[in-house]
Amino acid sequence: MTDIACRLHAAHDLRIEELTTPDPAPETALIRVQRGGICGSDLHYYHAGGFGPIRVREPIILGHEAAGIVEAAPEGSGLRVGQLVALCPSRPCGTCEFCVSGRERHCLNMRFNGSAMRMPHEQGLFRSRIAHPVAQCLPLPEGIGAEAAAGAEPLAVCLHALSMAPSLAGQRVLITGAGPIGAICTALARLRGAAEIVVTDVQDFTLGIAERLGADRVVNVASDPDGLAAYATGKGCIDVVLECSANPHAIAQAIAITRPQGTVVQIGVGGATPLPLNLIVSKELRLVGTHRFDAEYAEAVRMIGAGQIDLAPMVTQVLPAREAVRAFDLAGDRTQAVKVQLDFAV
Repeated sequence: MTDIACRLHAAHDLRIEELTTPDPAPETALIRVQRGGICGSDLHYYHAGGFGPIRVREPIILGHEAAGIVEAAPEGSGLRVGQLVALCPSRPCGTCEFCVSGRERHCLNMRFNGSAMRMPHEQGLFRSRIAHPVAQCLPLPEGIGAEAAAGAEPLAVCLHALSMAPSLAGQRVLITGAGPIGAICTALARLRGAAEIVVTDVQDFTLGIAERLGADRVVNVASDPDGLAAYATGKGCIDVVLECSANPHAIAQAIAITRPQGTVVQIGVGGATPLPLNLIVSKELRLVGTHRFDAEYAEAVRMIGAGQIDLAPMVTQVLPAREAVRAFDLAGDRTQAVKVQLDFAV
């Protein structure tokens, strides 16, 4: 079978191109990719030719959520041929001040698959085969499928986000935005014993997936703009907000209904956004950001391997990798998709 890659040349110019099989370096394993999940940042690259201030300046293979089968690995690596592995896309340098202090996600020389931040760009995981660093290939036990394994990266993002929040046990939690990250946060909040989980979005389809993953109540704030009014009692009664939308209105509304000394974890990424500082100050809110992950990737793989979390409802479509353009168009349509995966095994 000919190796292929999903390479972006410019906005809406995604091409399926043939590749030669890579030659593994001494510290890499040859992986036959099985599944790859399309992320929101991939969609930004596809639709806008960049992500925030980052622009695509040369052709780039997209993708940073993937899992595959080991075809070859160095002796003594601990990997075996035929083993399913999740492919961690994050490769910190290990020597800068942040890496040395245990904050590798802020590495000054970070290499992250599918990122156009550096030149040359860091090529991504959406290809049939890849020579990937052995340390970034995390094995899964027998019986786990590539669909589940490819969810390790977004799960790691959400695990790190929740590490920035207080315990969710017995708490009233609001999750704004029911895309993939919001969906995973919903499942984690359920696992961690939240007393009530409220999820908001502007699409009934995504809210339906959130219900399947554990939401107690869903509110379509487009069709029901007053749907959160009950939570504004007093000075607000939401304990913890996991903000996944980056929508200014959603952020302001969440802050308005968060109780005094509550916590808002900002997960969604956007540009300059106005904030109701008077409420943040007067209610003594804890507003924290969250960025990627560190050790949480290994924890995500462990949870998936142990069957502690089932994200299958989030994967709404799987398309052959050769139909990547159709898959990307579909992934951006929240009326019918949450997480779309590419299948490189067909």
